[in-house]
Order: sequence, then structure tokens, then C-alpha cells
Amino acid sequence: MIHARGLVQTFQTGKGKEKKEVHAVNGVDLDVEEGEVVGFLGPNGAGKTTTLRMLTTLLKPTAGTATVAGYDVATQPEKVRRSIGYCSQVGSTFSGAYAGDEVADHGMLYGMSKKDAVAKGQELFERLDLGGMWRRMPKNMSGGQKRRLDIAMALIHSPGLVFLDEPTTGLDPQARINLWQHIGDLRQKQGSTVFLTTHYLDEADALADRIIIIDKGDIVASDTADNLKAAVAGDLVSLEVAGAEQAAIARDKLASISGQVEVEGLMVRGRVTRAGTAVPGLLRDLESSGVSLESIEVARPTLDDVFLELTGRSLRDAEAATEDPAAVELDHEGAHR
Repeated sequence: MIHARGLVQTFQTGKGKEKKEVHAVNGVDLDVEEGEVVGFLGPNGAGKTTTLRMLTTLLKPTAGTATVAGYDVATQPEKVRRSIGYCSQVGSTFSGAYAGDEVADHGMLYGMSKKDAVAKGQELFERLDLGGMWRRMPKNMSGGQKRRLDIAMALIHSPGLVFLDEPTTGLDPQARINLWQHIGDLRQKQGSTVFLTTHYLDEADALADRIIIIDKGDIVASDTADNLKAAVAGDLVSLEVAGAEQAAIARDKLASISGQVEVEGLMVRGRVTRAGTAVPGLLRDLESSGVSLESIEVARPTLDDVFLELTGRSLRDAEAATEDPAAVELDHEGAHR
């Protein structure tokens, strides 16, 4: 559904002597297959939003090629737009119009008859828990309802590929979890491919089949969340022993299956790749060496551990280049097309 090769985006900042060229995206290769739910992550300024804008035809690539839903983003932008659904971060509904009218009008822009657009819109309202909201204005809806309305707008023409740009930003935890269910249903009930950008690592972990991480304009990882966690961080194994001498033995035993071990008092900790298969043997070694365990804990790594390992910073850090101001303008324009 998405295939990009050598995708590049550069732009100019400053004026006169202060003028310089910024490389926002540095030759990205990207593949998303039909039916996948992909989480696209990156720190602020890493090139995530710029890449998304190129894939949705809101920003023309400086170099490289990309096809989305079978169409070239540079030479066939209209066909790309007709084939995708796009839920922008800023939303796309007019707060003073009736929600149902907004969705039906959006469908008619894609060539649907008014009858079909209304029927499909009402079906989406029921599916997205927006029953009774057809004659309500977005300004009188909750944050979760408005985001579900944005998704209804993106789905009205039954696209095979849906781009969701930070769909749960600003929602309370209950509304976020509720929206997760609806996002999961896009593939299960509609068969859509979903390209999701988010600032919430737990969201990507829960929803995505595969995680793609971009940093400083380059793709630095692409794999399932479980594989990324296992390869980069490993499970954290914590052993509490009965005495200092036993701590030294436990340290040596744990070090045999862990790259780095820390001892703090009677606690011995180390990260172990796929601890579920390694810990039983460790326990047998400890027992045969006379080590008595007061407790043992195995904690799975988080995507935050992966992120810190790969990029050296948390997801919300803004240390990389600033996004192109022109791209921001395009995003706001594109959100209301």
C-alpha cells in the first residue's frame, strides 16, 4: 500500500547570511503492506510529520519516489487523495456546522451521491459510538466525540488506506482507550490498512503490528514491538538474595546470561534477552550454588526503553531540526480539502 525509495525533503531557513539548507528527511525507504497497522514514531523534528505530509501529497518530495495505494505521490496526487483517508492532527470539521452535514458533504466531494453519503455517514456514526450526534455541532461535542467524527470524515469514502495523525492527542485516558477500540476495528471490520503517528508509546504498542522509528531524517528501526524490545533492551531480571555473599554469586550467574549486571545491596539486576527461556536455567544454577532468593521479578521492556536506546532521548524531546513552516501551512490547507 505504501512503497517509498530514497524519499528526501529539504527546505531553506533564514535569510541572507543566515540562510541554510535543512535536511528534514534523508533518503527514506518505507514499505507498508495491505492490511498492516503501522505505528510511525519519532521525536519532535525527526522527520515524522514531513514524511507523513509527503505520503499524503501535502508536500512534494525534494527527491526520491513514493507510491501510495498504487499511485505516485508526485505525478498522481489527486488519485492518491481519492484512495486514502486522512485524519489530521488539527481536525477537519467546521465547529459551527452539523456533524452529519459535514460528513455527508465530505462524502459528496469524493463523488458519492447525497443518499449514499448520508447512509454511509449514519452507518459510521453508529459504528463509532456517535449515535444521536448527527444534528449536533462539533463545538458542542466532547474531545473524544470530535476525534471520532474526524475518523468518520476520513472513512466516508471507504478508503483502503487510512492515515491517522496523532488521533488521541489531548484526550483523557478513558476517551483514548475507547478510541483505540475503534482504530483496531478499522482493520478487523473494514479491512483497512492503517498508518498511525502518535506521541503515545503505549498506544503504538497496543495498536500496531509493526513499529517504524525515524530519527534525524533516517529510519532507525522497523519491526514488531516485541522484537524491538527483545533486541534492544531485553527483559529486566531483578533478584533479591538473603546475604552479601549470595549477591556476589547471583551477580556472576546473572552476568552469564546478561550483558550488564548491577548490584545494589541485596538486589541484583540485569537485562536478559527473552528472559522467559533463560530464567529457568538461571534459577537451577542459583539453587545448585546455594543461593536463596527472597524474590524474583521479570519486567518486560517498554517501547520507551527502545526509544531511549535508539535515539538517546524520549519521544517528546524536541532536539532535532524544526519542521518546514511551509509544510505546516500545507497541512492546515489539506485538512480542509
